[in-house]
Amino acid sequence: MRLAPSSDKRAVAEKAAVSINAPPAKARSASGERAWQRMLSGRRLDLLDPSPLDIEIEDIAHGLARVARWNGQTSGAHIFSVAQHCLLVEALARARVPRLDSRQRLIVLLHDAPEYVIGDMISPFKAVIGDAYKATERRLLTAIHLRFGLPAKTAPDIEALTKTADRQAAYLEATRLAGFAAAEARKFFGRPPAFSAAMERDFLRPWPAQTAEERYAERLRKLIEE
Repeated sequence: MRLAPSSDKRAVAEKAAVSINAPPAKARSASGERAWQRMLSGRRLDLLDPSPLDIEIEDIAHGLARVARWNGQTSGAHIFSVAQHCLLVEALARARVPRLDSRQRLIVLLHDAPEYVIGDMISPFKAVIGDAYKATERRLLTAIHLRFGLPAKTAPDIEALTKTADRQAAYLEATRLAGFAAAEARKFFGRPPAFSAAMERDFLRPWPAQTAEERYAERLRKLIEE
């Protein structure tokens, strides 16, 4: 079932689509190669000029549930997906700042949402590629935010919180799933967070893709409806 935005959010998205798509829509890159991806929803998302109107909850959840963190170099019968990672980051942010409202939690949950289109690249490879990846990621995240009625630019305090929770999640994933020793993980990701056994059982055992997709979509809808 597709969750349609409210009339107000649809109006915001339509205005945003005009503003961020001011140049003529581009279906091809400068080299003439195709620069859009067709989604299972039927949407065709242009990476050079993404429109908020072409972004669907189902596409995000489906894609993120099938993108592997750590290039798939994790233990377990299933990949540790970006969808599961995003849910872990949001849970850590809530534990750190319980007063977060639903819009702020939604921003945290969507922090890696562009990866449903462009995949998850490990940080060392992002450093090799440079600004091209980051620019594409920024364009997509802006369109995603506008699709769900969020500010195009994240407030500095929420951005800082998201980065902290993201590094905490990386530490836990590195030590529980990706073969890092604790000292090595602290060097790259900082100190480990306070973390309950229940949260570890729930979020640090890789889920099947269908489970990750359903749980991510359910949480995304809940935060949007709130």
